[in-house]
Amino acid sequence: MWPRIGGLRTLALGTPGELRTRLNALVLAGVKTATAGLTTEYAEEGEELEHAGERLVLVDDGDALVGVVEVTGVEVVRFADVPWDFARSEGEGDRSIEEWRAGHAAYWARVGTPVTDDSEVVCIRFRLVSGGDGGITTGDLGT
Repeated sequence: MWPRIGGLRTLALGTPGELRTRLNALVLAGVKTATAGLTTEYAEEGEELEHAGERLVLVDDGDALVGVVEVTGVEVVRFADVPWDFARSEGEGDRSIEEWRAGHAAYWARVGTPVTDDSEVVCIRFRLVSGGDGGITTGDLGT
């Protein structure tokens, strides 16, 4: 199970360290409004997919709250069918869908989950509810 803060699931982007710090900064700046995961990760962790309206706590390397996002959409597609519009919304600087696929395939291979064209990807779109201004309150958690 994924950690919870204030009853909400956490969103730990990338891997701890420089990558997570960079991805969190992109979310807090409003540049990153989407993220991708693999259905196999949900199965391994015994977690359900996110749903529109769900709030997630964005966390740092120590699982401390850095922001709150609200899920605006979730779609499961084949890795080969992830649309450019979604990839661009991840805000990580990819210049094409091919570049996005190459980068994500390399990332998932590095963390021990190689993907194929048929791998199921969870495409999550979200909006920042709070964070980046130091003004996060327990009210932002919706609890």
